[in-house]
Amino acid sequence: MKLKITQVRSMIGSIQKHKATIKALGLGRPNKTTIKPKNEQILGMVNAVRHLVIVEEVQD
Repeated sequence: MKLKITQVRSMIGSIQKHKATIKALGLGRPNKTTIKPKNEQILGMVNAVRHLVIVEEVQD
């Protein structure tokens, strides 16, 4: 199982930790999408920036 992560809000005004998390997820601007494996590390990162992204599960 994988996660499709789409950034929906800008990082302007976000704290530095959230900006670094978005960059580590492979995002950086609104409407950019990336596919990541579903594991504890990715879920924790997504949880930290849940107000900036939308997450969907996709099949392999």
